[in-house]
Amino acid sequence: MKIDKERRLFLKKALSIGGGVCASAFTGGHIMNSFPIIWAGGYGTFDPSTVIIARDDNVCDTTGMVKERQVSSLLHKAVMQLTNASSQEKAWQSLFKPNDVVGIKLNCLSGKTMSPHIAVVEAIIQGLKMAGIREKQIIVFERFNRELETAGFRVRRMTDGIQCFGTDELPGGGYEAEPALAGSVGTCFSKIVSRLCTAIVNVPVLKDHDLAGISVAMKNFFGVIHNPNKYHGNNCNPFIAELNTHPYLADKVRLIVCDALLAQYHGGPGYKPQWTWKFNGIIVGRDPVALDRICHTIIEEKRKEVKLPSLKQAHREPAYISTAAMLGLGTDEPSKIKVVQL
Repeated sequence: MKIDKERRLFLKKALSIGGGVCASAFTGGHIMNSFPIIWAGGYGTFDPSTVIIARDDNVCDTTGMVKERQVSSLLHKAVMQLTNASSQEKAWQSLFKPNDVVGIKLNCLSGKTMSPHIAVVEAIIQGLKMAGIREKQIIVFERFNRELETAGFRVRRMTDGIQCFGTDELPGGGYEAEPALAGSVGTCFSKIVSRLCTAIVNVPVLKDHDLAGISVAMKNFFGVIHNPNKYHGNNCNPFIAELNTHPYLADKVRLIVCDALLAQYHGGPGYKPQWTWKFNGIIVGRDPVALDRICHTIIEEKRKEVKLPSLKQAHREPAYISTAAMLGLGTDEPSKIKVVQL
């Protein structure tokens, strides 16, 4: 497929999907027993805690390569459904304004195979452009340049085009000199979220975490503070929840796009191929609590399917999700979360 100018900003070479993403995906329907389920057939009125699950088992070609058009279609349909918009353009325009500087926060800790796919990031950039945002107002970022490069992204800064760099690219290490407080969390934030961005798209991966239980939307922001190692006790609770109350995050995150093309149900956060499966989807929402709760449920159902103990039985239940709900960051009550499947 011909690679256009926009994709050249990111691709070093074609990003292959280790192990292939096109095998049959998660087929269990147990999640529907716990949460209100809607099969999308039009645009209705949805609760702010609606979570969209967009899946396509043909998202890859016969060689295992992600089909960019398929990924783009999944994302734009999901955002339209989420925002109750009649067109792709109106959907993205309802979330972002032309004067926004948008940071796209990736999760590249687990290397190339379990990081957000380039095709997903490109689809997000397409949407931002529909909202009237210029390329130079888009920053794709992570903690370190090397994490981005390992995941297949090309670091570039100080350009008229899309920027892509780690916090460590900024002068002085990239973090604020003075710590800020978020509940019991005292930390120096990345200047990317404190100074450069007016809006954030949170782009986690659907995966297990050996302490927190799962690492999805809220846990992804341990990647914007200078001392995440301090806050892994007690299964990261209440620290993940409290961190996400800070205005740099709570007031700036406009959209969550969880890359669930390939998911991991055990052994995380590092990539463990023996515990991955092909979900072939994207999970989209605006409520980080609702989205993490749905992702928790999906992982639990997969663990049950392969006869692994529940996360609670494994002594790493993601209790931070309920804590976040109590702090007002969203809802984790099943009757108030609507799951829309595309």
